[in-house]
Amino acid sequence: MDGHDQRIAEELKRRLSEVVQLLDFRVFGSRARGDADEYSDLDVFIKVETLDPSTKEKIGEIVWEVGFSNSLLISPLIVTRQEIEDTPLRSAPIVLNIMEEGVRL
Repeated sequence: MDGHDQRIAEELKRRLSEVVQLLDFRVFGSRARGDADEYSDLDVFIKVETLDPSTKEKIGEIVWEVGFSNSLLISPLIVTRQEIEDTPLRSAPIVLNIMEEGVRL
């Protein structure tokens, strides 16, 4: 991940930490691998304890604000602890890939 993407991801993580307890935050995909082009989005994995509609909306607003201010599309994958630990999502290929290759911040 290049320095510019890391600064944006750190800003996003900081802003999100102000409204929700983050259990895990990782960048994944082409920007994490360093092979993104100018049109690539910033894929982020966000793990929280619980997720109600209000919190999901706040996360969405912050993701949009940070992306807009940096002229970058940010694509969040938001999951709860329960979803990762107790549902088939824990063995989904995308989650396994994120756990293996994602850049944890």
